[in-house]
Amino acid sequence: MNLPEQPSTFRRPAPSDLPWLWRLETADGTEVAVEGELADQRFASQADAESWVGEVFTDLAAAGVDQVVLFEHERRVYGPMSLHP
Repeated sequence: MNLPEQPSTFRRPAPSDLPWLWRLETADGTEVAVEGELADQRFASQADAESWVGEVFTDLAAAGVDQVVLFEHERRVYGPMSLHP
């Protein structure tokens, strides 16, 4: 039995649907790979991305992240922004 394709409301978002992401870095600009819920986060809007980093910056710092850079697709929007006082 062939089932119809899932409606778009039920499909997982493609990266093009979530263009905003943070590059996580050490103080010298080396990219940091984190695991678990902090890894590979993408967002639908700049506001969503900024809210997320505001909520988890202490967890990111504990995972070895010193600074973050915001991207929309491949375009660097701003950063690096330190996670330390």
